[in-house]
Amino acid sequence: MEHPKNVGCETSQYFADRIDFEVATSLKEKLSQSARIIYSKQAQSRLSELLNKRNIDVAHYHCIYHHLSPSVIVEAKRRGIPTVMTAHDLKIACPAYKMMNDHGVCEKCRGGKVWNVALDRCIKGSRAASALIMIESAVHKAFRLYDRYLDRIVTPSRFYRDKLIEWGWSPEKIVHIPNFIEFVPKNIASAGRYILYFGRLAPEKGLSTLISAAAEAGVPVKIAGTGPEEARLKALAQRLFAPVEFLGFRSGDDLWSLVDGARAIALPSEWYENGPMSVIEAFARGKPLIGARIGGIPELIEEGATGWSFTSGDRLDLADKLSTAASASDGELRNMATATRQMVETHFSKTRYFDEITQLYSDIGVQCNR
Repeated sequence: MEHPKNVGCETSQYFADRIDFEVATSLKEKLSQSARIIYSKQAQSRLSELLNKRNIDVAHYHCIYHHLSPSVIVEAKRRGIPTVMTAHDLKIACPAYKMMNDHGVCEKCRGGKVWNVALDRCIKGSRAASALIMIESAVHKAFRLYDRYLDRIVTPSRFYRDKLIEWGWSPEKIVHIPNFIEFVPKNIASAGRYILYFGRLAPEKGLSTLISAAAEAGVPVKIAGTGPEEARLKALAQRLFAPVEFLGFRSGDDLWSLVDGARAIALPSEWYENGPMSVIEAFARGKPLIGARIGGIPELIEEGATGWSFTSGDRLDLADKLSTAASASDGELRNMATATRQMVETHFSKTRYFDEITQLYSDIGVQCNR
């Protein structure tokens, strides 16, 4: 889509207009944007112009919702181009992406009961926005726009594959292919005393549980990131006298220096995580994971080898695992660093991803030169 922060490129004239209700100046413009969220004829038309000038072997989609809509899948399929989409979230099942509402994990919309997204105001707490997304989802499901026009769906976690099948997707259509990182072996830094969380400070991340567990165990925790929960979480840490330090947004070498100095990485999520790249990147640097048993997180943990798991939302169980990590010997942590890096090399390598995605393309009729 068009956006002020886009890097210039030779095909930018084909980008769809940005949809932003906050800058829309009239009711007519807002209604036009609402229609494009459901099915963007503009995005379809502009993709058609591009495809008239380019020979495309395969269309692989990522995060197309709202600004592009499934219209761009329909256009490729209409031309006989094989189509694939990576499911980075659960949008093709849950209208609100996360299978989560204000009360926690939610699967009310299973079986096509999409009216629940409006009843629960799942989109930004807004009845109007939630009603629009309810209509969007109802239309997509009624015309089976994803089911009919996608040849395959890639899920980075086995959990997402299983969950989509639970919600009615055909097992033959969904392929589990883990994400990859460019793995460059580095010397493993000595483990520090603190546990590190880095990421968005949002309700689904379980940070209240992490702060409460840190207070219970007396284990120092550092939190790198910003988000809507920041003020509330700081107040909670202060009230509990928790040994928690908030570091604000960190990136690049600054962030990786924090990762290298950590004893372990924490991911206390309370929603269905997919295949978190942050964990894979930390694994490559030899850091074990303290992770909640929810979503795709357990797939990353070999208990006592690549990390420790705990019941999602359970403060005492997490406190116990924080204490376990804090008391681990240098020898144990060195063995875990070897195990985490081995997991990256075995399951999350560029070579494995290339082989599996190429095989997928071949299976749907793409002529691949390996």
